[in-house]
Amino acid sequence: MTSAAYASIKLFTGSSHPELAHLIAKRLNIPVARANIVQPPSGETKVTIAESVRDYDVYILNTCAGAVNTSLLELCIMIHACKIASARRITAIIPHFFYARQDKKDKSRAPITAKLVANMLREAGCDHVITMDLHASQIQGFFDVPVDKDNEADRVSLGSSRTCLFLAHSLYSEPSMIHYIREQFDDVRDCVIVSPDAGGAKRATAIADRLNVDFALFHKERKKANEVSRMVLVGSVKGKIAILVDDMADTCGTLGLAARNLLDSGATRVFAFVTHGILSGPAIKVINESGLEKLVVTNTMPLQDKMSQCPKIEQIDVSQVLAETIRRSHFGESVSYLFHEVPYSNGVGI
Repeated sequence: MTSAAYASIKLFTGSSHPELAHLIAKRLNIPVARANIVQPPSGETKVTIAESVRDYDVYILNTCAGAVNTSLLELCIMIHACKIASARRITAIIPHFFYARQDKKDKSRAPITAKLVANMLREAGCDHVITMDLHASQIQGFFDVPVDKDNEADRVSLGSSRTCLFLAHSLYSEPSMIHYIREQFDDVRDCVIVSPDAGGAKRATAIADRLNVDFALFHKERKKANEVSRMVLVGSVKGKIAILVDDMADTCGTLGLAARNLLDSGATRVFAFVTHGILSGPAIKVINESGLEKLVVTNTMPLQDKMSQCPKIEQIDVSQVLAETIRRSHFGESVSYLFHEVPYSNGVGI
């Protein structure tokens, strides 16, 4: 589709992941809109929108990466700047949602920070959120209108954005992962999909069902956060290629321990597929020394520096999914198709 078809779209990017924004813009055949973001010595964030957004459908991309708090405030300020500049509708594209793991009150006096982030985005003037693989389904309830997965919510007209409606679309990396697995493995029947914990069983079984292969999971016990003491495999992986799937990889202690257990249980090869590659602390060392053959992650977060340190890391590009979501959202089409399929794209325009 030509750039003229998107004449009323503006795509901005914060400082957390401009590479992804440029990939999306290339697929839509539009330029990334100009905005100046400055961090003066005072520590405050200063944003200037450098072109008109009056009556435009504005999309702003920033993800939970790097200086997380700075990225979040940047996004809120950019939303507010566009709102008071009379943008018609403002959509925040947050591939990895901020504070997604702080989604419940797990101890006395603990905050539910993911809910606070949802409130901040709404109060800043955001009308719509596009994110990918939320850590927990209850985050869908943190918005004024739950994350909708049917056609009716997807057909909300642009004119309704002046009401108090606040929608969120949570996309899934599963179609991209399934496509990659089918392309990379000669016979998927040799594979078994493994969840590293019980909480990820639904995700793993969905992928296993689509591929028509077996499923296994680990029961794990933790001494404390990010430290697993024991893992017990439920299911058989003997003589199979084990594929671990999870929504995020942080310190990678779980993946390293799971890979070792899978090899000890008779798996011939072990791969890991993860949506958000946080890869903090000792993650690179753990991956390099683990039995993982590859760690495949999406590009919801910038990982160029990590990939240079670890040849086992590969990335799946999800820019075509986000670009098609923008296109469908802009023209009032259903987004539910993207929950199951990878959109066709020739690389330039959709």
